[in-house]
Amino acid sequence: MKNITTKNLLKGCLVALVGICLSTFVVEVKAETPVVSEISVKPMQLNGSRFVTLCFMIRTTPWEVSRDVKLHPRDEVDWHTLESIRDLRESFAKNNPDGRLTWGFTLNALEDQRKNYCEIREYVVECQKRYGDEISYFPGYFPAMYLPRERINREMSEAIQIISNMVGHGYRPKCIMGGFLSADNLKYLAEKENIHVAHAVIWSQHSIDGGGADGSPSYPFYPSTEHFCKPAQGKNDFIDCVNLDGWTMDFICARRAGQSGHEITGYNSRRGVGPIETYKGWGLDLGHREVMHTQSIHFDKGMELNGFGWVTNIWETQMYYEFGKDLICGALEKWVGDTKRRWPDVHFVTYGEFGELWRAEYKSNDDWNYKFIERGSGLGDSYNNLEIRWFMNKEFRLALLRDWHNKKSPTLVIDFTRYDLPAEEPKDPSPEHPVRDWSLINRINQKNLRPQDEPKELNALDSEDQALIKKYYPELF
Repeated sequence: MKNITTKNLLKGCLVALVGICLSTFVVEVKAETPVVSEISVKPMQLNGSRFVTLCFMIRTTPWEVSRDVKLHPRDEVDWHTLESIRDLRESFAKNNPDGRLTWGFTLNALEDQRKNYCEIREYVVECQKRYGDEISYFPGYFPAMYLPRERINREMSEAIQIISNMVGHGYRPKCIMGGFLSADNLKYLAEKENIHVAHAVIWSQHSIDGGGADGSPSYPFYPSTEHFCKPAQGKNDFIDCVNLDGWTMDFICARRAGQSGHEITGYNSRRGVGPIETYKGWGLDLGHREVMHTQSIHFDKGMELNGFGWVTNIWETQMYYEFGKDLICGALEKWVGDTKRRWPDVHFVTYGEFGELWRAEYKSNDDWNYKFIERGSGLGDSYNNLEIRWFMNKEFRLALLRDWHNKKSPTLVIDFTRYDLPAEEPKDPSPEHPVRDWSLINRINQKNLRPQDEPKELNALDSEDQALIKKYYPELF
C-alpha cells in the first residue's frame, strides 16, 4: 500500500476538483441548451409529432384564377408591399425562430413587374435561402372550377419554371398550392412534374366564395383518378400526389353550408383557425380562443387517436392593409407564440415538407384510419352542448353528432360518404361556363341540403351501410 503523503493528497484532491468542475460544466451546457434548438436538430418523423403548415398567399387581385381570369377587379398592388411582407414574416418568427412556411404566388404575382411585387419576390427568395421557406405556385382558390384541365396543367408548369428561375440553384417547390385541383391535375403533377404533394382541397367548403367541394377526408390522402375528393381504392385508381387541406376547421361549425357573416352572433361554416373568421370577426381575445380550441382537437385528443397532429392555415397577405397591421401582426404573433407555448414540440413546416413526411410513412390509403372528437368551444356557432365524432378511412367517412348535455339525446349520423362507390368529376369548365360545385356526396352529407341528408341513427341505415361501418368500427353498434 502506498504511503499517503501530503503531496499525493493534494494531487488527488486537485484531480477530483477538476473532474467535478468538468462534470458541472457539461451539465450546465446541456441545461442551458434551448428546447427549441434541441427539437429543431432532431430528424422529424410523422408519428408522435405535431405539425402546423402555414402559407402566405400573394396575389394582385382577389380570387385570381389565371393571368386574364380575375373574379374581382380590385387591384391590390398598394396592399402588397415589402414592408408588409417583411413585418408578417418577422411576426411569424418572433416566437418561432426555427419555423418555416410556404409562400404561394399567383401567376400574376410571379410576373408583375411593378416595384412592389419585384421587391416582394426578392425578399421571399432571401427567406427561402435564410429560413428554408418554400416558394410555390398558388393559382387562386378555384382554378378547377373555371379553367379546362389542360390549361391548368400548362400554367402550373409555367409557374414552376418561373419559380425555379427566380430562386436559382435548381430549386423546385415540393408542393403546389392549388385550392381545388382536379384528379387530372394531380396526376399531371405526379407524373410530369415529379411533384407529389398538393393543397388541392378545401375541406367542407360549400356555398362559400362562389364555390366548394365537400366530401373528402380532412387529413392527408392519396386521391383517386375518379375524383380528387375520393381516396384511391387500389393501384388502378391511385395518384401518387398527397392531397392536403388548406384550413383546419371547427368540425361543429363546418357541418353547415355557407355563412351569415363573421360576427359572433351569426354562423360561418369556415370557422376554425382562419384569421378572417376568428381574429377579424371576433377580435384578438375571442378569436384566439376559437383558434386554440380548434387546434386542441388535433394536438390533444387527436394525437392519441391518430398518432400525429396536424393544423393547416392560409393567410392572405393583403390583410395587413385591409384589416390593419396591429390586428394582423398581433394575431399572428399571438397565434404562433401561444401555439409554441402550449405545445412546445410543435413543428412549423412547409406544406411540401409535411406532405413528404406523410408520404414516407404511408405508401397507400390502406393504413390510415383517422378519428376526431370535439365538444364545441361555446363561442358563437361552436355550440358547447354538441359533441361530434368523425371517422375517416379509405372506404368512407362518417360523422356522429349528439347533445352531450342531454343523456336522452340520440347519437345521429349527419354524414356518411362512401368512397367505395363510383365517383365522377364534372366536365371541363370555362370562365364563361364555370362549374362551382365539385362535391362528392352520396349517402348522407353533413350540410343537410337534400331530403336524404336528414340525420338518422346508425341502426336506421341500410343493412349494407351498417355492415361496412361495422367492418371498421364494431364498437359503434
